[in-house]
Amino acid sequence: MELDDAYSNGAYIENADSYPPRWAASAEDFRNAVRQRSRLDVPYGDSERQRFDLFLPEGAPKGVVIFVHGGYWKAFDKSTWSHLAVGPLAHGFAVAMPSYDLCPEVSIADITKQIAAAVTRIAQEVEGPIHLAGHSAGGHLVARMLDRTILPPDVGARIKTVVPISPLSDLRPLLRTTMNKSFGMDAASATAESPVEMHDRLPADVTVWVGGDERPAFLDQAIWLVEAWDSDHVIAFGKHHFNVIEPLADPKSDLVTVLTS
Repeated sequence: MELDDAYSNGAYIENADSYPPRWAASAEDFRNAVRQRSRLDVPYGDSERQRFDLFLPEGAPKGVVIFVHGGYWKAFDKSTWSHLAVGPLAHGFAVAMPSYDLCPEVSIADITKQIAAAVTRIAQEVEGPIHLAGHSAGGHLVARMLDRTILPPDVGARIKTVVPISPLSDLRPLLRTTMNKSFGMDAASATAESPVEMHDRLPADVTVWVGGDERPAFLDQAIWLVEAWDSDHVIAFGKHHFNVIEPLADPKSDLVTVLTS
């Protein structure tokens, strides 16, 4: 369809197919290394995929960082990204990573509700401030958590920082992609799930992070959210859609500094 190419990331990244297996291997190695400080497959809902992994720092946590994965709401799960907890853990934060049900079995609106349930359940496990980061579709999902109607008030009040990384902030262009066969959105549902249309938000600190070598559509999606929310904006030059999240595994990276501040 008209915008299929605009939202195709892998076709424009060298050796794109090599990234998922490398992510999965690094994630497994990390889980094996911190097994004594982790709680895996904690349920937050009824379905098999409604589970999260929780990684604990040495000592009492300063709070919790929740990372929500991407994959256009129709791919991946929590097990691919565990190694990205390294950066926040080094700063004394617990890190939680939820999976969620995927399209077309559920709608994007259903996934938003599942992530809200996950955040609520994770908040019961770790005291203190909640910091949210999400990549691509996960960037959409963490942005949606700032809707005042999504989370219980006591949980929403704990959200301090939100970093949507290369987020999908306006879902209406996706109506003009073949992917919408999986999403099943119409104009009304796409608008309702678009963070750019959220006008009553929780007062968290928001930084929209995007790779400088992203597809133009994702650079647009980032700036649309920045303009709609009057938020901070970081362009990570030299980073594309797949490696823009790698600095989460580096305790000294600017991305981790922003997320844990």
